[in-house]
Amino acid sequence: MKIAVEKGQDKTLLADGQQHVTITTIDEGSSEHKGIPFFAVRFENDEGYISHRFYQSPAGMPAIISLFDMAGIDAKEGKSLDTNQLVGKQLTIEVGERSYTDPESHNERTLKQAVNFLAS
Repeated sequence: MKIAVEKGQDKTLLADGQQHVTITTIDEGSSEHKGIPFFAVRFENDEGYISHRFYQSPAGMPAIISLFDMAGIDAKEGKSLDTNQLVGKQLTIEVGERSYTDPESHNERTLKQAVNFLAS
């Protein structure tokens, strides 16, 4: 079997704590269980990367608005936001872990993710 390694795949997950990063890619999808639309952001620097999903739901909107604001994109009421505007933006994030109960297995899972966004 031949396995191709694409650019960026040799990087490890970022260490916990504050990291100055660039948004390198945005992927879109919907949640496996409830079909809620999301976009996944890849935050990257020379040390590694971290991916984070932003769910387009009432509970997820404060995080989405914070991300756009910290990336220097005005997120005001009545305005449509384009996730493609985020690519190439630099900001500081805090990397940490979050635990939750998996709805199918009922087992506790822990994710490493971006937990805070700061303007660079």
